[in-house]
Amino acid sequence: MDVTVAPVSRLSGRISVPGDKSISHRAAIIGAISSGVTTVRNFLQAEDCLRTLACLRDLGVRIEDDQGELVIHGAAGRLSEPAHVLDAGNSGTTMRLLAGVLAAQLFTAELDGDESLRRRPMDRLADPLRRMGAHVGAREGRYPPLRIMGAELRGVTYEVPVASAQVKSAVLLAGILGGGETTVIEPTPTRDHTERMLAGFGVPVRRSGNRTTVTPAVPRGSRVIVPGDLSSAAFFLAAAAAIPGSELTVENVGVNPTRTGVLDVFRAMGAPAVVEGVRDQSWEPVGHVSIRGRRPHGMTIDGTLIPRLIDELPVLCILAAVAEGRTVIRDASELRVKESDRIGVLVTGLRALGARVQERPDGMEIEGGRLRGGTVDAAGDHRMAMAFAVAGLLAEEPVTVRGAESVALSFPGFFETLGAVTGRKPVVSGAGSNG
Repeated sequence: MDVTVAPVSRLSGRISVPGDKSISHRAAIIGAISSGVTTVRNFLQAEDCLRTLACLRDLGVRIEDDQGELVIHGAAGRLSEPAHVLDAGNSGTTMRLLAGVLAAQLFTAELDGDESLRRRPMDRLADPLRRMGAHVGAREGRYPPLRIMGAELRGVTYEVPVASAQVKSAVLLAGILGGGETTVIEPTPTRDHTERMLAGFGVPVRRSGNRTTVTPAVPRGSRVIVPGDLSSAAFFLAAAAAIPGSELTVENVGVNPTRTGVLDVFRAMGAPAVVEGVRDQSWEPVGHVSIRGRRPHGMTIDGTLIPRLIDELPVLCILAAVAEGRTVIRDASELRVKESDRIGVLVTGLRALGARVQERPDGMEIEGGRLRGGTVDAAGDHRMAMAFAVAGLLAEEPVTVRGAESVALSFPGFFETLGAVTGRKPVVSGAGSNG
């Protein structure tokens, strides 16, 4: 479907966003391999996370789901051989984390996905699992579908060549189901939801700098309350940050330090972002994030900041396009292998909207100024669709986003929330809906 978003003069109010996608995936998977029962509140009812639930059910896990309130009857580390191919859809998290679990199962299973997921390389995932003793086959040696023949795994020490929370998580999950200690060494810290949750479920976890070590253990069923997703909140916060006079608060959102790079960028660009009411909730810090709008200015985003805001970079590029001065983004080549080539799609879309952008292999340079409006293609990528919708709020003329139905992968109801904070409903045309 196509959605047209018109410019606004101000954003205000207090909103909530759906449950964190990363934490929802992990709660379902760790609950499934635990002993006893795990309950999960505020589970994200979006297509990617529902794919994880469907795969777990195909692996014999009994899951009761009442609109985001899950009851998971754990299999104590031993799943059942599936009767057919496990379909991860568009979800890279589903494929990578389940691959770690399947590597330790004494049967063969195949993981596949949609056309987009089939283009995403999995060799960085397959390599450590093979070192642990599993047999992992892939198309052309690196692309899905993945055929995993599980084994009695051995512990390893693995240095991740490129920072990836999903690869780290897959190895840690394989490690707790294997034999002997497993240590993952990262080049730079990435989101640590898996480590936090494993420890909360009673698994011995040791962390020192960029090293995380686990020992074999069956997690114990627990209760998880999933916080609001900061990555989803970032679209609204970025729009408010760019419009002087805006005041917006997102309530009950996760503020894990490995995820708050986007708030650091808002502050560095001149938009005050304040976190209040922080409390611990299911091993994660949760609070209310408020922002006040003012004209942002450009900056350089690179280095160790990148893993802390990799999912928010698309909307930060939109913010940079209307900022004063130049914004330089480096060290973000990981964007090339997301649901789309996000660097390429962003550069094409920003240019179509009148921005001056230079594409680089690992990022881009954006000359701030203005967006005039126009039509852009989200390339089937949920975060691109939401980022370009934000461009419609900030441009001089409306922006039409093609392929906007992809927002259902992570944020059903995104356009309804957008209408609530702007007081103006986006115009939807074409088949389908955003869920």
